[in-house]
Amino acid sequence: MKAIVVGAGEVGFDVARLLAMEKHDVTVIDVNEEALQLVQNRLDVLTIHGSGTSADVLSDCGVRQSDILIAVTTIDEVNLISCMMANRLGVGTTVARVRSDVISQTQSIIKAKDFDIDILIHPEESTAEEVTRLIFRANATDVLTFANGRLNVVGMRIGATSPVIGVSLADLASSIPQYPFRIVGISRGIRTILPRGNERLQKNDQVFVLARPKHIPHVSSALGKSEQRIQNVMILGGTRVGSLVASQLGKRKFKSIKIVEPDRERAEKIANEFPNVLVIHGDSSDIDLLVMEGLGEMDAFVAVTDDEESNLVACLIAKHLGVQKTVALLSKPTYVPISQAIGLDAAVSKKLAISREILHFLRGKHVLSVATVHGLDVEILEIAARRKSFMTKKPLAELDVPPEMILGAVLRGKDLEIATGKTKIEPGDRVIVFVRSPFIPKAEKLFGGK
Repeated sequence: MKAIVVGAGEVGFDVARLLAMEKHDVTVIDVNEEALQLVQNRLDVLTIHGSGTSADVLSDCGVRQSDILIAVTTIDEVNLISCMMANRLGVGTTVARVRSDVISQTQSIIKAKDFDIDILIHPEESTAEEVTRLIFRANATDVLTFANGRLNVVGMRIGATSPVIGVSLADLASSIPQYPFRIVGISRGIRTILPRGNERLQKNDQVFVLARPKHIPHVSSALGKSEQRIQNVMILGGTRVGSLVASQLGKRKFKSIKIVEPDRERAEKIANEFPNVLVIHGDSSDIDLLVMEGLGEMDAFVAVTDDEESNLVACLIAKHLGVQKTVALLSKPTYVPISQAIGLDAAVSKKLAISREILHFLRGKHVLSVATVHGLDVEILEIAARRKSFMTKKPLAELDVPPEMILGAVLRGKDLEIATGKTKIEPGDRVIVFVRSPFIPKAEKLFGGK
């Protein structure tokens, strides 16, 4: 596949890296020569200096022969116009990163289709939703939703005093049979394990549990995690993500929500927009200010400034002061893997929202959604089983399911079943599958019809 990426910043670099890893023909466009040089030095892609809004530049990139154009600059207008120009020049699919919600709201006068955009990506909104889910699941390191919210995948770390250390997954499941669940992945050190029933849990394992949302607290309790109620939240950074988190939390009953924002104009705007949120104008790196404003009394601390180093340090200080839940916005590859090892509860990344959309496009048409999580070297596919496919022939226990994939749940209309050996997949079923990246093409074939 031939792909054009407009924007060579952090997000554009990550998108180009993902496409290059998938062995696609990638061209990156940007007006910043230094950013292009960094891309060229580190990735096997073609770079072109110029604007993605220029018809001449797009033509020079071979836009007419391209399958997809992905515009991910930091300027919404550039992304919108780039997609519109590319569509008029004949590109197959257009994807735009848009921070503003002006064209995505139901009542908006201008729609995405007016700009000939096939896929709109709102990474800030997706990140804010993930932060909110993490706050409501205080024991979780990751929370993903599937099947319109009917299924959760929740990451949890096995503590040193957990009662399940040394217990096999089969025995754990049999101890709470009234709450169907499946541990679909384990991150152990630098290893990713797709476990079977005889796998035994170890201290510091990060386990990923698939279950209905109402069953998660019971599974969490079985793992030695007591449910903690979050009532007081401090948000560091009145960024787009911070404002969206405050908005989503404001719809629930919290004792207090505070935002610390260094820019006076932005702080005043947030205060006017969210009257139930206490907005503090001050330097987000001023730890004394945070302590004076009650950091130590918070149940949750969320750091979502544009300075990732400040986010990391502030969360570590919050944890030191006894805050039970810390969430940091971290996108740099060097920070995310070590964040939990040094004491953070959870990390979120705006890049993941974009990566998921791109992966969805790259997968087959019967793949309905794609997700990835920090620390787990797999992709999570929601995939439709086609007629006469291999996976529909027999119950799972009688199929030779490769070790590179594990089936989590099966959705059939309004029915939902956590997968077991007795599960029989029928044509048209939607299946949640955890699969190692190199094995994805083969996994798709197993669900595809003849």
